[in-house]
Amino acid sequence: MQAQAALLTEAGSDFTLAEIDVDDPHPGEVLVRIEAVGICHTDLAARDGVLPLEFPGVAGHEGAGTVLAVGAGVTKVAAGDKVGITFNSCGECATCTTGRQSYWENFTEFNYGGTRRDGSKPLSRDGSPIGGMFFGQSSFARVALANERNVVRIDDDIPFALLAPLGCGVQTGVGAVTRSLRAEKGSAIVIAGGGSVGLSAAIGAVIAGCGTIVVVEPTPARRELALELGASHVVDPAAGDLTEQVRAIVPEGVDHVLDTTGIPAVVEALIGAVRVRGSVGLIGVPGDPAAAVRLNIIATLTLGLTVTGIIEGDSVPDEFIPELVGLYREGKLPLEKLVTTFEFERINDAVAAQHAGEVVKPVLVFDTAS
Repeated sequence: MQAQAALLTEAGSDFTLAEIDVDDPHPGEVLVRIEAVGICHTDLAARDGVLPLEFPGVAGHEGAGTVLAVGAGVTKVAAGDKVGITFNSCGECATCTTGRQSYWENFTEFNYGGTRRDGSKPLSRDGSPIGGMFFGQSSFARVALANERNVVRIDDDIPFALLAPLGCGVQTGVGAVTRSLRAEKGSAIVIAGGGSVGLSAAIGAVIAGCGTIVVVEPTPARRELALELGASHVVDPAAGDLTEQVRAIVPEGVDHVLDTTGIPAVVEALIGAVRVRGSVGLIGVPGDPAAAVRLNIIATLTLGLTVTGIIEGDSVPDEFIPELVGLYREGKLPLEKLVTTFEFERINDAVAAQHAGEVVKPVLVFDTAS
């Protein structure tokens, strides 16, 4: 099947609209007509070569749409079903079978590798294979090929543009607080970064009943939005020493730190604001793959500090994404305050707006008549 896609031609390139060919679904696969797809920092990390993507190739991993066809053996969804698409997993390894599939043993290979298990490539252009299967979907296209494992059927009424970011950014942020860190009611948390993941985490902290919610963010409009979403305090990192600013709010130190920036200096400063038996969650992907954080061993031992890497908010998507939809329906997850929609053809404008801090979560939508 032919479909319009936003193609990356080389590392660091803009997105170029092009017609590509998408294979029919193989056994276990699901063909989805994409109605909306979020733009995530991870897509841009792949564009810039920080994460692997074969060029030319198609990124995109927050797709939502309608099932067009399914391959042999698929029973979870059928043609016509409304689905959100999330990260890929095998369902067979030790982590997948114990509810920790976001850490599955072959995550990198099957979310970034660009091939099916048999080594074939489902996307091509002018007869030549191109990079695809990004997070098991490559949904920066009008049609995406996913797997039964990484589609979630949604029966509730929610716009596609709000369903799409639940597949990664929102589930990561909310899940990091409620599932990964398991923030306790009344606890104090500081969240570094007021993008879509950080603000989703702030919402997650409200849901968890945290007593003090501090969001660190340089953009004034995002600080204002953080307060609107329920943060108790906001901090401008340019206003002074970050550790001191947080300690001025919570003198005894915070129970939890969540970093979405991937900036080592920010992480190190916030470690200095952690109380005894505190935890530090790392989500942000650094621009430099070799980036590292200095950790004082004696201080870590003395504090009983826990540092944990977080992928996809420890989500079990078939359970958590419907839970998030339910929270939206109850008015507890105000996705409309995070999302700004752009026509799919304006993908480069959407990326620029996100980079400039003009929008929090850009979501690309297709003309429903097309």
